[in-house]
Amino acid sequence: MALFLDEGYANVTVEAVAEASSVSRRTVFRHFESKDELAFPDHTERLGLVERCLVDATPETDPVEAVIAATEESLRDFLSRPELVLRRYKLTRVVPELRKREVIEHERYVVLTRSFLRDHLPADAPPFQATALAALIDAIHRSALGNWVRSGGATDAIAEVKAGMEWVRRLMAHQSTYSTSPLLLASLPDTPHNRRVLTSLRDAAEEVL
Repeated sequence: MALFLDEGYANVTVEAVAEASSVSRRTVFRHFESKDELAFPDHTERLGLVERCLVDATPETDPVEAVIAATEESLRDFLSRPELVLRRYKLTRVVPELRKREVIEHERYVVLTRSFLRDHLPADAPPFQATALAALIDAIHRSALGNWVRSGGATDAIAEVKAGMEWVRRLMAHQSTYSTSPLLLASLPDTPHNRRVLTSLRDAAEEVL
């Protein structure tokens, strides 16, 4: 990261990275398929961490809760290496190729959690739900992490993610209540009292959402 930032990404060769790391060029390519991967040395390991969290979830664990727990664990792992994350952020802002690679790296997490949700959500769950939830949970994670790096590490990313996940839980609870409760249709006279009641019901619904 230091070489890329100091000398410019395009100007740094794999040989220069190997020399600075006191290893051979062959050793570098044993661990990284291309130069672009050098900026993301931690992602494969972290994906393994997320996968282990999902595999270790008990059968009784709600699948959405399992994904939330794995995502929070992933964020804690990101934050355990602050210098790497902050330097990479600076680098990806000035190297378009690495910014594109960053999107691809994050998509690997979404693919993993989406597959888990597809396999573990109830059979009667809407067909879009696994994809939507995986993307939503990842977006909350990325938002918190992005705010953290843009602030130079000054924000509370863990608190932001936890607040976001509580919002996901409320959405799921609302959907569950809506899908299992019978609908009640009524025709009411247009009176001031009925308008106040309907306004109160609308406000209560907005609080849930």
